[in-house]
Amino acid sequence: MSGQIVISDRKRTWIFINIIISCVGATLLSTALSTALAPISSDLGVSLTTGQWMVSGYSLAMAIITPLTAFLIRRFHTKRLYICGCAVFATGLFIDLLAPGFFTMMVGRVFQACGNGILVSMAQTILLTIYPEERKGSVMGWYGLAVSVAPVIAPTIGGILVDQISWRAIFGLGLTVILISLIMACIVFDNVLDVQKKKFDTMSFVFSSLAFGGITLGVGNIVSLGITDAAVLLSLVIGILAATAFIYRQCHLKDPFLDVLILKVRQYACGVASVMLLYLVVMASSVLMPLYVQSVMGYSATISGLVTLPGSLAMAVVSPLAGKLYDRIGINKLFLLGAVCLFGSNLGMYFVTLEMPLVIAALWNVVRYIAVGCLLMPLTTWCTSFVGENRVADATSLLIAFRTIAGAIGSAVFVGIMTLISENSVSRFGTNADIHGLNVAFLFLSAAPAVLIVLAIRVCKFQRKVL
Repeated sequence: MSGQIVISDRKRTWIFINIIISCVGATLLSTALSTALAPISSDLGVSLTTGQWMVSGYSLAMAIITPLTAFLIRRFHTKRLYICGCAVFATGLFIDLLAPGFFTMMVGRVFQACGNGILVSMAQTILLTIYPEERKGSVMGWYGLAVSVAPVIAPTIGGILVDQISWRAIFGLGLTVILISLIMACIVFDNVLDVQKKKFDTMSFVFSSLAFGGITLGVGNIVSLGITDAAVLLSLVIGILAATAFIYRQCHLKDPFLDVLILKVRQYACGVASVMLLYLVVMASSVLMPLYVQSVMGYSATISGLVTLPGSLAMAVVSPLAGKLYDRIGINKLFLLGAVCLFGSNLGMYFVTLEMPLVIAALWNVVRYIAVGCLLMPLTTWCTSFVGENRVADATSLLIAFRTIAGAIGSAVFVGIMTLISENSVSRFGTNADIHGLNVAFLFLSAAPAVLIVLAIRVCKFQRKVL
């Protein structure tokens, strides 16, 4: 943290509590709708495929806005920007609480994505800046408990609210939490980050939006439309060309819009790739599990939520513990343990059958989220520790943008794989076609943690060489 800004322990604690409340409210809405997609789609008169855009479209909008947050964090005072993020998110929640149709619903989701992009990027940047090196692992572990468990437990809460009240209650709950956080931010927050007089680069923002948006759209539609579809090819071409132009421009600007050159730092690049693979698995499984319980097994939304609850509780225990372990032993053992657990949990779902009790899937979900607790915040803390304090905002924004894209791709691609396999397996598997589609989707999903194991082994070897 800059020597020009001094913050007391008491102020630091209150800011941390405020951040936790904000991020719990914001991240709840990233997956809470997974158990409510069917009733929302039905009420708004759209297909389930179209309704899926309430989840993937949210992630897409957040991926587009997140690169902008690095500029905003460096340009505007911390308190004002944080309050603005809460206000934007609350506006989106209010719109969806009263949304009469699907278009209005998507407008609200875009507002929520913009607010969440600001809040999450600011949260990580602030925490990684205001706390000393020896406490960052523990603090990020507790932060990870909030931002990681909230999306996992959200389907449980969402399922109960859908069954007992209405899907609109999900947005009402989120709005209540964010408004509490907004009021609290006005009272306890402070300007804890340095501000620079930085000029907004419109061209860079346009390139970044086209790059992140085009690539995510193209990859997300490959399974449903096919790689040769004109819309898919156009999205991919636009995304790749825009990404190339964006990277070239950042490398030649004296004061880049987003410092992509930090990817030259080997540890940071490894961390980004690992977190992307992790988020791909998290978001894909967060949609696949409710589909398994509700669409394949025929249970209610409440039961669907309860199946994921043990995983949430396990992660609640593991995440702070993993943060403390990271401060003591470093990343090596946590990385390898988490990657192996993640691989085993996905592969285990390949062998799930219609005759197996739901508790088997719930146990595999517990293993999956123990792995997430071991990996997410320790990897984030580890890789950003190599970039230098003055580049934390860029590192955080870039990491969140990439992981959001990975999450959007995961939820779209693997649901598409499940659907495609199921539809083409009816003649061979009959009533088992849906479970076969789920099995194959998780088998393909196992490739991501397999790559994580390889990366973990490489990191362990590299760390030993350094020592």
